[in-house]
Amino acid sequence: MTSTTWRGLTLALLIGASASALTVAPALAQAAKKPAAAPAHPWLNAKLAADKRADLALAAMTNDEKFTIIFGYFGSDMKPKYTRHPDSLDASAGYVAGVPRLGIPGQWQTDAGVGVATQGSHQDLRARTALPSGIATAATWNPELAFKGGAMIGKEARDSGFNVQLAGGINLMREPRNGRNFEYGGEDPWLAGAIVAAQIKGIQSNHIISTIKHYALNGQETGRFVVSSNISDAAARTSDLLAFQFAIEQSDPHSVMCAYNRVNGTYACENDWLLNTVLKKDWGYKGYVMSDWGADHSSAKAANAGLDQESAGDAFDKAPFFGAPLKADLAAGRVSQARIDDMARRVLRAMFASGLVDHPLKGGPDALPAAELAAHAKVTQADAEEAIVLLKNDGDLLPLVKTAKTIAVVGAHADVGVLSGGGSSQVYPAGGRAVKGLQPATWPGPVIYYPSSPLKALQARYPGAKVVYDDGTDPARAAKLAAESDLALVFADQWTTESVDAESLNLPGNQDATIDAVASANKKTVVVLITGGPVVMPWLDKVGAVVEAWYPGTAGGEAIARVLTGEVDASGRLPVSFPKSVADLPRPKLDGDPKKPGDLFDVNYDIEGAAVGYKWYDLKQVQPLFPFGHGLSYSKFAYSNLTASAAGDKVTVSFDVKNVGPRAGKDVPQVYVGPKAGGWEAPKRLAGFKKVSLAPGASQHVTLTVDPRLLAVWDGKAHGWSIAAGQYDVALGSSSRALASTAQVTLAARSLPVSPAGK
Repeated sequence: MTSTTWRGLTLALLIGASASALTVAPALAQAAKKPAAAPAHPWLNAKLAADKRADLALAAMTNDEKFTIIFGYFGSDMKPKYTRHPDSLDASAGYVAGVPRLGIPGQWQTDAGVGVATQGSHQDLRARTALPSGIATAATWNPELAFKGGAMIGKEARDSGFNVQLAGGINLMREPRNGRNFEYGGEDPWLAGAIVAAQIKGIQSNHIISTIKHYALNGQETGRFVVSSNISDAAARTSDLLAFQFAIEQSDPHSVMCAYNRVNGTYACENDWLLNTVLKKDWGYKGYVMSDWGADHSSAKAANAGLDQESAGDAFDKAPFFGAPLKADLAAGRVSQARIDDMARRVLRAMFASGLVDHPLKGGPDALPAAELAAHAKVTQADAEEAIVLLKNDGDLLPLVKTAKTIAVVGAHADVGVLSGGGSSQVYPAGGRAVKGLQPATWPGPVIYYPSSPLKALQARYPGAKVVYDDGTDPARAAKLAAESDLALVFADQWTTESVDAESLNLPGNQDATIDAVASANKKTVVVLITGGPVVMPWLDKVGAVVEAWYPGTAGGEAIARVLTGEVDASGRLPVSFPKSVADLPRPKLDGDPKKPGDLFDVNYDIEGAAVGYKWYDLKQVQPLFPFGHGLSYSKFAYSNLTASAAGDKVTVSFDVKNVGPRAGKDVPQVYVGPKAGGWEAPKRLAGFKKVSLAPGASQHVTLTVDPRLLAVWDGKAHGWSIAAGQYDVALGSSSRALASTAQVTLAARSLPVSPAGK
């Protein structure tokens, strides 16, 4: 008997399954081994379409069985408050029971977007591979790498006994101090949509379900359970919702996770406009909506508004709303039988469409083979290498010269490892924690450094040099070491986490002072930032080079060393703008009071509307510290032969990229569009990009097609997109503020449906 069937039968016993259900167990076990179904279970026929299979399975279900698959349990012990469901996998995110008599397996759920996470008191239970943070993967500007990373963590999820991965974070960065920015895809809808979609496709290639989250406008952690994100329909659809729309269209995530926050006064998980109007009606979404853990506030109201499955309803919500309360609502007519059927059908369809039913799980071992972890470390290393952004490089200080005899390495525990972000997405590393005893030790901690040492990786590359480490806690001592060295590398980090926002954009602790002191002592100072998002840099003018390495994952130390020494090119590009000061933000003061987490308050996102990130700086004509799309290379690239043509609502852009530098490298040419007459939320929008790898002297011809919605504005009266007649600039460059050439196209007025599915 497979472990999947055994878990299902255990649950059947617990909830008092009928004797007839138990008598078919041997047949079910055989069915699990042979997905091609017997005639008695036609929905198990893998040759049928997912919609047909869902219809057949739904028709065979009792109402109690329908309620079974729309209610989830917590999967971790956090006693005395929470006790996990006995059929869940230990220290996991959650569990949803299956229907054994129909061959419908359970759903075993794991966090999150960078790998298989562990929850609760059983820390270090699973040693797994961690990708770089979501914002780091966005910094690769490489959807192919994002797919490979998603496929890797999806395989580890399946090999660990999970068939639902709570990944796909895509919320746009409206607030640089947001504690969860590291999980997401940056500030631009087109870039975030492409990268997150690729990761979701990779995850789901393992016959498991991936979510996309947190829907929607989940912009900060302060007051995250009560804050209302207030924004107009047009601004939302042209920014945060557009990112979700692009990603959903490109990847078909089988579940959408609705967020904690309110949107225009109504909780996201009972928001009829978000769930029914936009997601299901306008976008034609066929999957199911699950709540975030603790984000459901009602039974009939949430169900009627479009929530399909309550997550961990036994633990985090005020009541198990989709259990007895929803059954009572059905009996009283407050929710219809048709709605209950739709909820269950959507879950079933996702299970069939993903291949989850046809490819049963084989169990959930605590340990994965060392060879598998080693191979996966190479996948995450490649991601980390392309994510690293070279922000500044005066005098070509990088790559590091091979002739250095003494190198000072300062700060951020770089002698033993690299930092990771905190909260529910925390992946525990093979080899144990590099640094122990850090606070907080419990939620939203622990603070974890992966055992991939930049110092050791650098020492291996300089066997004849003296590479010395100082912890950086004493600026004067660090400066003395720097003065005695040929080069100084200062590692500075910033721990950010779910549930808490950063107090400021300055590096925490005394790190700014340490960098200043080291740079004053040695002009050849390189700063390596390991952060969850943008930081300000009061010392910038004093240092020779700055590298943003984000949270680089399992093999981060090795990846950093390879980029610093030039074994691979510096090819990351910023997926977010770095501001000079919080004074330049739409909201210089963070809304809400973290000391009053239960007090309702609003955030006015109509201040910037759809002008998020670089669009805000363009609109206000403010110079950022480093612009969106920025990143230097160890080689040089030239663009030529830019052309743009229009045919209806289709704009095609072509150009040539040539490596005119001395070494092989990777570049990311970016295309921006804007109407000459104005009328948009900002002067221009990112409309396309392509990562290219070129040998010295080599060139590549690139052709891109612009999605017509990036040429349009939202027309609320027509309930669709509208392209204004006129001339449009099509600009090509290496960042949003470094545009090399411009072409023009003339477009006729045109109306577009809300989505391609609406045609």
